[in-house]
Amino acid sequence: MIRLADLFPVILVSMCVAFAAAPALIRLARHLRLVDMPGAQPHKWHSDPTPLAGGLILALALAIDYLVVIPRPGRATLGILLAAALMLIWGVWDDRKNLPAWGKLIGQILAAAILWRQGVFVHLFAIEWLNFLLSVLWVVGMINAFNFMDSMDGLALGLAAIGAAFFMLVTIDSGQPQLAFLCAAVLGATVGASFYNVSPAKMFIGDSGAELLGLLLAAIGLAYVPVGLDKAVSWFTPILVLGIPVFNITLVVISRVRRGVRFYEAHRDHLAHRLVDLGLDRSRTVMLIQLGAIALGLLAFIALRLQPLPANALFATIVVGGLGAILLLEKRRGRDV
Repeated sequence: MIRLADLFPVILVSMCVAFAAAPALIRLARHLRLVDMPGAQPHKWHSDPTPLAGGLILALALAIDYLVVIPRPGRATLGILLAAALMLIWGVWDDRKNLPAWGKLIGQILAAAILWRQGVFVHLFAIEWLNFLLSVLWVVGMINAFNFMDSMDGLALGLAAIGAAFFMLVTIDSGQPQLAFLCAAVLGATVGASFYNVSPAKMFIGDSGAELLGLLLAAIGLAYVPVGLDKAVSWFTPILVLGIPVFNITLVVISRVRRGVRFYEAHRDHLAHRLVDLGLDRSRTVMLIQLGAIALGLLAFIALRLQPLPANALFATIVVGGLGAILLLEKRRGRDV
């Protein structure tokens, strides 16, 4: 049985690799012309060209962890790593060439197909094609959810670190050591990379970093299988642990559909932008969103200890509260435009 202390070397190695290798990889990103230019899109905040090195930093930290500390991965974990490698390559290509929406989607579906082939998918229904469809929807949705969260310095990395930490704890409880090792590696890598991504950022994580994190956390959520718990109290655990990205992408899609604009085009209508428009500065905006993520993660743990009826009632209350928040934010936006 794996213990929390067994994961500390994994966290330490990936954190140190990410921190130490970042300066060289930032220079490499510049050399490869992986640079985010100011004013390239309406939602851009920065005023100086900034390297898109996050994906390279995270990938190197994870790779070194698996070469040095983590035991050889099994089928499911290997499938997650293969899908992550594809997502990294596709994301770097996107950062370099700015792929169209359909081009991004192809890579995301291919990554979901790799997970399915390796046995990492939803197991809720007896109908296989329905499980496949829901798995693809979850993976593609979460990849884009983290891409959407990458709208402010330190935000996406911080949310990924929080999600990885909560997943690490639940996978220890579920007796899934390989998944816990992966969560620990992601946690360390995101913490180490965050030093260079907090405001003023020396690098951005780019599509390669955001989509890599979204893929990893979506896959961990699919692979998590609690032991001794009714599915009726655990099926929504990944949704709550990743609740802030889920809320943000829901807010953005509803808002854009309502306004008749393409939901995949960049605008300043994300949760972070709206909080700044309400009067918060950027650092407090990031902190408030991350506090919300921690609160949802804690509620996910509380729900695991409840009976099915109160657990699902708690989840339903959170969903209703989230929809109410979307309505309020949309009403406020309607008054401001």
